[in-house]
This record gives sequence, structure tokens and C-alpha cells, in this order.
Amino acid sequence: MDMNKMMKQVAKMQTDMMKAQEELASEEIEGTAGGGLVKITMTGTGEVTAVSIAPSAIDPDDPSLLEDLVLAAIHDASKAQQALTQERLGGFTGGLGLPGL
Repeated sequence: MDMNKMMKQVAKMQTDMMKAQEELASEEIEGTAGGGLVKITMTGTGEVTAVSIAPSAIDPDDPSLLEDLVLAAIHDASKAQQALTQERLGGFTGGLGLPGL
């Protein structure tokens, strides 16, 4: 492979990857639990930006239920964030012909 051509491909890949990362940072993903009683909003880079809890999810006699719902909603949002990241960034090493990538 021509070294000049490979360097141009690497530079383009870096530019495209930086653009995709910026786009990810502006994306919003929502995770839910308890049929929507708890909602977690996070950016495409994994930063939690909002938590919404329906009043009916708050049971003073069972705080562990709410804790479980919040945790489940965070996991749901995290899975969606990981899928979006893979979708947006997963193909950047393809096509370079470099071993191990």
C-alpha cells in the first residue's frame, strides 16, 4: 500500500472520527424503567443530564424499589448509549488494511 495514500486515509479517518464524537456529545438518549415511571436522559458520550421520577414511583415504605428503578433506567440508557457509539464509531478502522484493526 502506498504510504502517502495510507497517511491521507488516516488523516481523513481522524477528522471523521472527531466529527462523529462531537455529534455523539450532542445526542440525547433516554433510558426508562417501571413502564416509564423513571426516565434517565444522557448524552451520546454517557453523561447523565436528567432524571425524571413519577410521583407514583415514590413509596416511602419501600425506598429500595425506587433505587432499583433508577438503576434499571441508568442501565437501559447506558445500553442505548453504547449501541449508538458502536453505530457511529464502529466502522472507522475498516478499510485501512491494517492488521489487528
